Amino acid sequence: MKIIVDDKIPYIRETLGEISPDVTYLKGADISAGDVEDADALIVRTRTYCDEKLLQGSKVQFVATATIGYDHIDTEYMQKAGISWMNCPGCNSGSVAQYLRSTLILLCREKGISPEKDIVGVVGYGHVGSKVVAEARAMGFKVLVCDPPLGDGGSTAEHFVDMRQIERECSVITFHVPLTKGGNHPTFHLADEAFFGRLAKCPVIINTSRGGVVDNVALLAALDKGMVKDAVIDTWEGEPDISLALLNKVYIGTPHIAGYSADGKTNADNMVIEGLCRHFGIENRWHILPPSLPDDFKAGDSEDDTKLALYNPLEDSRRLKNAPEKFEELRGNYPLRREKL
Repeated sequence: MKIIVDDKIPYIRETLGEISPDVTYLKGADISAGDVEDADALIVRTRTYCDEKLLQGSKVQFVATATIGYDHIDTEYMQKAGISWMNCPGCNSGSVAQYLRSTLILLCREKGISPEKDIVGVVGYGHVGSKVVAEARAMGFKVLVCDPPLGDGGSTAEHFVDMRQIERECSVITFHVPLTKGGNHPTFHLADEAFFGRLAKCPVIINTSRGGVVDNVALLAALDKGMVKDAVIDTWEGEPDISLALLNKVYIGTPHIAGYSADGKTNADNMVIEGLCRHFGIENRWHILPPSLPDDFKAGDSEDDTKLALYNPLEDSRRLKNAPEKFEELRGNYPLRREKL
Protein backbone atom coordinates (compact mmCIF):
# COMPACT_ATOMS: atom_id res chain seq x y z
CA MET A 1 0.00 0.00 0.00
CA LYS A 2 1.44 3.36 -1.06
CA ILE A 3 0.52 6.40 1.05
CA ILE A 4 1.19 10.07 0.24
CA VAL A 5 1.22 12.32 3.31
CA ASP A 6 1.48 16.06 3.97
CA ASP A 7 4.92 16.39 5.55
CA LYS A 8 3.72 18.85 8.20
CA ILE A 9 1.38 16.37 9.91
CA PRO A 10 3.26 15.62 13.15
CA TYR A 11 3.57 12.54 15.34
CA ILE A 12 2.23 10.15 12.70
CA ARG A 13 5.34 8.89 10.90
CA GLU A 14 6.28 6.01 13.15
CA THR A 15 2.78 4.57 13.03
CA LEU A 16 2.43 4.93 9.26
CA GLY A 17 5.83 3.30 8.87
CA GLU A 18 4.52 0.26 10.73
CA ILE A 19 1.38 0.14 8.60
CA SER A 20 3.14 0.39 5.23
CA PRO A 21 6.76 0.35 3.99
CA ASP A 22 5.81 2.72 1.15
CA VAL A 23 5.04 6.14 2.61
CA THR A 24 6.07 9.41 0.95
CA TYR A 25 5.97 12.79 2.69
CA LEU A 26 5.52 15.92 0.57
CA LYS A 27 4.77 19.59 1.08
CA GLY A 28 0.99 19.81 1.09
CA ALA A 29 0.67 22.66 -1.39
CA ASP A 30 3.00 20.88 -3.83
CA ILE A 31 1.27 17.48 -3.99
CA SER A 32 0.52 16.88 -7.67
CA ALA A 33 -1.35 14.43 -9.87
CA GLY A 34 1.96 12.80 -10.72
CA ASP A 35 2.69 12.24 -7.05
CA VAL A 36 -0.58 10.44 -6.37
CA GLU A 37 -1.14 8.51 -9.62
CA ASP A 38 0.08 5.20 -8.16
CA ALA A 39 -0.89 5.89 -4.53
CA ASP A 40 -3.58 4.01 -2.67
CA ALA A 41 -4.17 6.59 0.07
CA LEU A 42 -3.68 10.32 0.53
CA ILE A 43 -3.43 12.07 3.91
CA VAL A 44 -3.55 15.86 3.75
CA ARG A 45 -4.23 19.12 5.56
CA THR A 46 -5.98 22.21 4.19
CA ARG A 47 -3.26 23.13 1.70
CA THR A 48 -3.96 20.22 -0.70
CA TYR A 49 -7.06 20.68 -2.86
CA CYS A 50 -8.41 17.21 -3.54
CA ASP A 51 -10.41 17.30 -6.75
CA GLU A 52 -10.64 15.79 -10.21
CA LYS A 53 -7.54 17.63 -11.38
CA LEU A 54 -5.47 15.96 -8.66
CA LEU A 55 -7.06 12.52 -8.53
CA GLN A 56 -8.44 11.63 -11.96
CA GLY A 57 -6.80 8.48 -13.28
CA SER A 58 -5.01 7.77 -10.00
CA LYS A 59 -5.23 4.60 -7.91
CA VAL A 60 -6.24 6.59 -4.83
CA GLN A 61 -9.19 4.99 -3.08
CA PHE A 62 -8.98 6.74 0.32
CA VAL A 63 -8.40 10.40 1.23
CA ALA A 64 -8.15 11.68 4.79
CA THR A 65 -7.74 15.27 5.90
CA ALA A 66 -6.31 15.66 9.41
CA THR A 67 -8.52 18.71 9.95
CA ILE A 68 -12.05 19.56 11.02
CA GLY A 69 -12.75 21.56 7.87
CA TYR A 70 -13.02 19.93 4.46
CA ASP A 71 -13.78 22.76 2.04
CA HIS A 72 -10.54 21.76 0.25
CA ILE A 73 -12.10 18.41 -0.68
CA ASP A 74 -14.42 18.22 -3.70
CA THR A 75 -16.90 15.89 -2.08
CA GLU A 76 -19.09 15.65 -5.19
CA TYR A 77 -16.14 14.43 -7.23
CA MET A 78 -15.18 11.97 -4.49
CA GLN A 79 -18.63 10.45 -4.61
CA LYS A 80 -18.65 10.34 -8.40
CA ALA A 81 -15.20 8.75 -8.51
CA GLY A 82 -15.95 6.25 -5.77
CA ILE A 83 -13.15 7.54 -3.53
CA SER A 84 -13.74 7.22 0.21
CA TRP A 85 -12.82 10.30 2.21
CA MET A 86 -12.89 11.47 5.79
CA ASN A 87 -12.25 14.53 7.90
CA CYS A 88 -11.67 14.69 11.66
CA PRO A 89 -14.65 16.45 13.23
CA GLY A 90 -13.93 17.76 16.68
CA CYS A 91 -10.27 16.73 16.66
CA ASN A 92 -8.94 20.15 17.61
CA SER A 93 -12.01 21.60 19.30
CA GLY A 94 -10.26 21.63 22.67
CA SER A 95 -7.32 23.46 21.13
CA VAL A 96 -9.51 26.20 19.64
CA ALA A 97 -11.39 26.49 22.92
CA GLN A 98 -8.00 26.95 24.64
CA TYR A 99 -7.14 29.72 22.14
CA LEU A 100 -10.45 31.44 22.92
CA ARG A 101 -10.07 31.08 26.68
CA SER A 102 -6.59 32.63 26.58
CA THR A 103 -7.87 35.37 24.29
CA LEU A 104 -10.75 36.20 26.63
CA ILE A 105 -8.32 36.35 29.57
CA LEU A 106 -6.17 38.81 27.61
CA LEU A 107 -9.19 40.89 26.55
CA CYS A 108 -10.18 41.20 30.20
CA ARG A 109 -6.67 42.14 31.30
CA GLU A 110 -5.72 44.48 28.48
CA LYS A 111 -8.83 45.65 26.59
CA GLY A 112 -11.41 46.43 29.25
CA ILE A 113 -13.68 43.46 28.57
CA SER A 114 -15.42 42.18 31.70
CA PRO A 115 -17.76 39.26 32.50
CA GLU A 116 -19.74 41.64 34.70
CA LYS A 117 -20.74 43.98 31.88
CA ASP A 118 -20.03 42.32 28.54
CA ILE A 119 -21.86 39.62 26.58
CA VAL A 120 -20.06 37.11 24.36
CA GLY A 121 -21.75 36.08 21.13
CA VAL A 122 -20.80 32.67 19.72
CA VAL A 123 -21.77 32.00 16.11
CA GLY A 124 -21.79 28.26 15.50
CA TYR A 125 -22.51 25.61 18.13
CA GLY A 126 -20.71 22.57 16.78
CA HIS A 127 -17.75 20.70 18.24
CA VAL A 128 -15.76 23.93 18.70
CA GLY A 129 -18.49 26.46 19.42
CA SER A 130 -20.05 24.40 22.18
CA LYS A 131 -16.69 24.19 23.99
CA VAL A 132 -16.13 27.93 23.55
CA VAL A 133 -19.55 28.57 25.09
CA ALA A 134 -18.59 26.43 28.08
CA GLU A 135 -15.26 28.26 28.52
CA ALA A 136 -16.85 31.71 28.34
CA ARG A 137 -19.56 30.76 30.81
CA ALA A 138 -16.95 29.28 33.16
CA MET A 139 -15.34 32.74 33.19
CA GLY A 140 -18.66 34.28 34.21
CA PHE A 141 -19.73 35.73 30.87
CA LYS A 142 -23.30 35.78 29.67
CA VAL A 143 -23.22 34.05 26.30
CA LEU A 144 -25.61 34.29 23.35
CA VAL A 145 -25.44 31.52 20.76
CA CYS A 146 -26.48 31.70 17.11
CA ASP A 147 -26.67 28.56 14.96
CA PRO A 148 -29.47 28.69 12.36
CA PRO A 149 -28.91 25.16 10.97
CA LEU A 150 -29.20 23.62 14.44
CA GLY A 151 -32.15 25.87 15.17
CA ASP A 152 -33.87 24.66 12.00
CA GLY A 153 -33.30 21.11 13.17
CA GLY A 154 -35.17 21.75 16.39
CA SER A 155 -32.14 21.29 18.65
CA THR A 156 -32.99 21.85 22.31
CA ALA A 157 -29.44 21.52 23.70
CA GLU A 158 -29.01 25.30 23.66
CA HIS A 159 -31.25 28.34 23.38
CA PHE A 160 -30.38 29.96 20.05
CA VAL A 161 -30.79 33.61 19.10
CA ASP A 162 -30.63 35.20 15.66
CA MET A 163 -27.71 37.20 14.28
CA ARG A 164 -29.54 40.47 14.80
CA GLN A 165 -29.56 39.90 18.57
CA ILE A 166 -25.85 39.03 18.48
CA GLU A 167 -25.20 42.26 16.58
CA ARG A 168 -27.24 44.35 19.04
CA GLU A 169 -26.09 42.97 22.38
CA CYS A 170 -22.61 41.45 22.19
CA SER A 171 -19.29 43.09 23.05
CA VAL A 172 -17.33 40.06 21.79
CA ILE A 173 -18.43 38.08 18.71
CA THR A 174 -16.59 34.90 17.79
CA PHE A 175 -17.18 32.73 14.71
CA HIS A 176 -17.05 28.92 14.72
CA VAL A 177 -18.80 27.86 11.52
CA PRO A 178 -17.77 25.91 8.41
CA LEU A 179 -17.26 27.84 5.18
CA THR A 180 -20.25 27.33 2.89
CA LYS A 181 -21.52 29.22 -0.12
CA GLY A 182 -24.77 27.38 -0.75
CA GLY A 183 -27.73 26.05 1.19
CA ASN A 184 -30.14 27.88 3.42
CA HIS A 185 -27.48 29.42 5.63
CA PRO A 186 -24.31 30.25 3.66
CA THR A 187 -21.43 31.45 5.79
CA PHE A 188 -19.18 33.01 3.16
CA HIS A 189 -18.77 36.67 4.20
CA LEU A 190 -21.24 36.15 7.02
CA ALA A 191 -19.51 39.13 8.58
CA ASP A 192 -19.71 41.58 5.68
CA GLU A 193 -20.08 45.33 5.29
CA ALA A 194 -23.76 45.17 6.19
CA PHE A 195 -23.01 43.11 9.31
CA PHE A 196 -20.45 45.63 10.53
CA GLY A 197 -22.89 48.44 9.84
CA ARG A 198 -25.48 46.86 12.14
CA LEU A 199 -23.18 46.43 15.17
CA ALA A 200 -24.39 48.32 18.21
CA LYS A 201 -21.69 47.67 20.82
CA CYS A 202 -18.45 48.33 18.88
CA PRO A 203 -17.41 44.75 19.68
CA VAL A 204 -14.24 42.70 19.46
CA ILE A 205 -14.46 40.36 16.46
CA ILE A 206 -12.78 36.94 16.65
CA ASN A 207 -12.43 34.53 13.73
CA THR A 208 -10.86 31.10 14.11
CA SER A 209 -13.17 29.30 11.65
CA ARG A 210 -12.35 29.93 7.99
CA GLY A 211 -10.94 33.10 6.46
CA GLY A 212 -13.86 33.67 4.10
CA VAL A 213 -16.41 33.77 6.93
CA VAL A 214 -15.27 37.34 7.69
CA ASP A 215 -14.89 39.77 4.79
CA ASN A 216 -11.36 40.98 5.51
CA VAL A 217 -11.71 44.18 3.48
CA ALA A 218 -14.93 45.06 5.32
CA LEU A 219 -13.34 44.23 8.68
CA LEU A 220 -10.39 46.53 8.01
CA ALA A 221 -12.78 49.34 7.07
CA ALA A 222 -14.83 48.72 10.21
CA LEU A 223 -11.69 48.91 12.36
CA ASP A 224 -10.62 52.12 10.63
CA LYS A 225 -14.06 53.66 11.18
CA GLY A 226 -14.27 52.64 14.83
CA MET A 227 -17.23 50.31 14.23
CA VAL A 228 -15.20 47.44 15.69
CA LYS A 229 -13.15 47.89 18.88
CA ASP A 230 -10.52 45.25 18.17
CA ALA A 231 -10.09 42.04 16.22
CA VAL A 232 -8.49 38.67 16.85
CA ILE A 233 -7.90 36.83 13.56
CA ASP A 234 -6.44 33.37 13.15
CA THR A 235 -7.95 32.49 9.76
CA TRP A 236 -7.53 34.88 6.85
CA GLU A 237 -8.72 35.39 3.33
CA GLY A 238 -5.99 34.73 0.80
CA GLU A 239 -3.73 32.67 3.06
CA PRO A 240 -0.77 32.71 3.10
CA ASP A 241 -0.77 36.10 1.32
CA ILE A 242 -2.78 37.89 3.96
CA SER A 243 -3.65 41.57 4.25
CA LEU A 244 -0.71 43.28 5.95
CA ALA A 245 -2.87 46.32 6.65
CA LEU A 246 -5.33 44.14 8.54
CA LEU A 247 -2.55 42.24 10.32
CA ASN A 248 -1.08 45.49 11.57
CA LYS A 249 -4.50 46.67 12.75
CA VAL A 250 -5.70 43.64 14.72
CA TYR A 251 -5.02 43.09 18.42
CA ILE A 252 -4.04 39.45 17.84
CA GLY A 253 -3.16 38.01 14.44
CA THR A 254 -2.02 34.40 14.22
CA PRO A 255 -1.15 32.11 11.27
CA HIS A 256 -4.11 29.71 11.29
CA ILE A 257 -2.88 27.81 14.35
CA ALA A 258 -5.77 28.05 16.84
CA GLY A 259 -6.25 24.31 16.54
CA TYR A 260 -2.56 23.45 16.60
CA SER A 261 -2.12 22.04 20.09
CA ALA A 262 -0.26 18.74 20.26
CA ASP A 263 -3.41 17.28 21.80
CA GLY A 264 -5.51 18.30 18.80
CA LYS A 265 -2.94 17.04 16.34
CA THR A 266 -2.70 13.61 17.94
CA ASN A 267 -6.50 13.42 18.08
CA ALA A 268 -6.50 13.95 14.30
CA ASP A 269 -3.68 11.44 13.81
CA ASN A 270 -5.58 8.75 15.68
CA MET A 271 -8.79 9.44 13.76
CA VAL A 272 -6.90 9.23 10.45
CA ILE A 273 -5.17 5.98 11.43
CA GLU A 274 -8.50 4.49 12.51
CA GLY A 275 -10.12 5.48 9.20
CA LEU A 276 -7.19 4.21 7.15
CA CYS A 277 -7.16 0.84 8.93
CA ARG A 278 -10.92 0.47 8.65
CA HIS A 279 -10.90 1.18 4.94
CA PHE A 280 -8.08 -1.24 4.14
CA GLY A 281 -9.17 -3.93 6.58
CA ILE A 282 -6.17 -3.56 8.92
CA GLU A 283 -6.43 -4.20 12.65
CA ASN A 284 -5.73 -0.92 14.40
CA ARG A 285 -3.30 -1.60 17.25
CA TRP A 286 -1.84 1.92 17.44
CA HIS A 287 -2.57 4.93 19.66
CA ILE A 288 -0.50 8.08 19.27
CA LEU A 289 0.16 10.24 22.35
CA PRO A 290 1.29 13.89 22.40
CA PRO A 291 4.74 14.71 23.77
CA SER A 292 5.02 15.89 27.37
CA LEU A 293 5.66 19.45 28.41
CA PRO A 294 9.33 20.25 29.05
CA ASP A 295 10.59 19.60 32.57
CA ASP A 296 11.20 23.32 33.14
CA PHE A 297 7.56 24.33 32.44
CA LYS A 298 6.27 26.54 35.25
CA ALA A 299 2.63 26.88 36.19
CA GLY A 300 1.31 30.34 37.08
CA ASP A 301 0.23 31.74 40.44
CA SER A 302 -3.44 31.61 39.41
CA GLU A 303 -5.57 29.43 37.16
CA ASP A 304 -5.60 32.14 34.48
CA ASP A 305 -1.84 32.59 34.74
CA THR A 306 -1.36 28.86 34.22
CA LYS A 307 -3.66 28.91 31.21
CA LEU A 308 -1.60 31.71 29.69
CA ALA A 309 1.61 29.85 30.56
CA LEU A 310 0.27 26.87 28.63
CA TYR A 311 -0.74 29.09 25.72
CA ASN A 312 -0.58 32.85 25.12
CA PRO A 313 -1.72 33.82 21.60
CA LEU A 314 0.15 37.13 21.83
CA GLU A 315 3.37 35.18 21.34
CA ASP A 316 2.13 33.70 18.05
CA SER A 317 0.84 37.14 17.08
CA ARG A 318 4.22 38.74 17.70
CA ARG A 319 5.96 36.14 15.56
CA LEU A 320 3.55 36.66 12.66
CA LYS A 321 3.59 40.46 12.84
CA ASN A 322 7.38 40.43 12.88
CA ALA A 323 7.58 38.17 9.83
CA PRO A 324 4.28 37.89 7.92
CA GLU A 325 6.10 36.45 4.92
CA LYS A 326 6.77 33.37 7.06
CA PHE A 327 3.05 32.55 7.47
CA GLU A 328 3.43 28.99 6.15
CA GLU A 329 6.72 28.41 7.92
CA LEU A 330 5.19 29.45 11.24
CA ARG A 331 2.37 26.97 10.69
CA GLY A 332 4.58 24.17 9.49
CA ASN A 333 7.15 24.48 12.28
CA TYR A 334 4.78 25.17 15.14
CA PRO A 335 6.25 24.74 18.65
CA LEU A 336 4.95 22.25 21.18
CA ARG A 337 1.72 23.40 22.80
CA ARG A 338 -0.29 21.37 25.30
CA GLU A 339 -3.85 22.04 26.42
CA LYS A 340 -3.25 20.91 30.01
CA LEU A 341 -0.52 20.06 32.50
